Parts: sequence; structure tokens; C-alpha cells
Amino acid sequence: MAVAPAVAPSGALAAALAGATIAFDLDGTLVESAPDLVAAVNAALAPDGLRPFGYEEARPYISRGARWLLEHALTLAGVADPAGEAASRFGRFLAHYGAHVADESRSHPGAIDALARLQAAGARLVVCTNKPTDLSRELLARLGMDSFFAAVVGIDAVRAAKPDPAHLIEAVGAVGGDLARTIMVGDAEPDAGAARAAGVPLILVDFGYTEIPAAELAPDVLVHHFDALVPACLALLEHTST
Repeated sequence: MAVAPAVAPSGALAAALAGATIAFDLDGTLVESAPDLVAAVNAALAPDGLRPFGYEEARPYISRGARWLLEHALTLAGVADPAGEAASRFGRFLAHYGAHVADESRSHPGAIDALARLQAAGARLVVCTNKPTDLSRELLARLGMDSFFAAVVGIDAVRAAKPDPAHLIEAVGAVGGDLARTIMVGDAEPDAGAARAAGVPLILVDFGYTEIPAAELAPDVLVHHFDALVPACLALLEHTST
């Protein structure tokens, strides 16, 4: 289990971040969860000897959600009714994934340290994910990341999911945040769409799950490693306050 390092924020860091809300996507942004998601899809295919879903071909599509991922795998396997088969097999997917949610999943390098610095400086951290809330909480707990977040707001906890701005707005509301002092951190088009529609600054990581390269989604800041996250948040908050 990951343990946050001791963090002593400077006065300037605490002053800039105190009370700000940083909303995070989960899969691909904070966590490299693709291995366990793809394994669960393949567990839903295996009893019938269907073609397994390759890791590299699956990875860019994970931001579309597990149901779409399973349906796409069935399409590639040549199943005649992929939508119907996906619906009938989704329980099998959930059962496997729930039991193996963090077998191979890992936080991205530098994520734990960045979360600890933001939390220690007084920022409100919330997960805004199209993954179900219970599975999101379980994944974060298994990786030792749950204590950083004031709330986890999954697809089942909102009126409309990303890229609808309602998801982000409700996630910010869940931690008592101010949308005018909020930043969205994500990896893919649903995160970009929600942030833009809500009028919130956008940071994208370039190592996540996306069909469209993150740079082409025109984030306010593109980061290549979590070492750059706290400075990026400071710069955006300074810009929005001027």
C-alpha cells in the first residue's frame, strides 16, 4: 500500500492552494488500471473461446467505459450481436473486475507525492470518474490513495456523466468547492469536454487513455509527469485570480 510522504508546504503554496478544488479523473489519469480492466473483459469472453482483447488495442478506448469496451471486444471477436452479448456478459465482467480491481493496477509515478502536496496545502481533492463509485473507492483504497480525497463521485452518483458538465459541477459541490477556483485534471476527451463546458481550467496528462492525443484536446496545461502537476495548478489558479 502506498504511503504519502511527509509534506510541509511553504506559506506561498498553502496560500495559493487553500480552498481550491482539484478534480481528478481516475483511470489513466491517476492510475494505470488498464491491465485489470482488459483482464476482466477477457474473463467475460473466455468461457466461449472468443478472441481475447489485446492490451495495446484496448488501452486507447478505456475512457469510453467498460460497457463500450466489452462491446467493442465482442465486435472484434466477430460476435453477431455485440450489444446484446455485452449486456448479457456485463455481470461476468463486473464479478471478475470486482475481485481483481488492483491485481496489476498502479498509481502513476509521482501521483502520490503530488496528491500529498496538494492536500497538505489545503486544496480540496475530488475524484470525478465515469467508473462506478464503489469500484473507484475500492481501487483507491487498495492503492493507498483513498485518504487524499474528500469525495469520490462516480458515474452512478450524478445526473449525467462526463463529458456533461453536470458531473464536474456535482463533484465540486460534493466537497463544498467553488467552481471559480476549480481545476480539472484528466487524460481524455470526456474530461476535456466537461471542463470546457463548466468553464474550468484543464490539465491533461499525456500518458493516459485516449483515442485523440491529449495535446490535440487543447488543454490549458499538458503534463508529462506528476512532478509538473503542482506548479501547473499554481499557474492556473494565479491566472484565474487576476
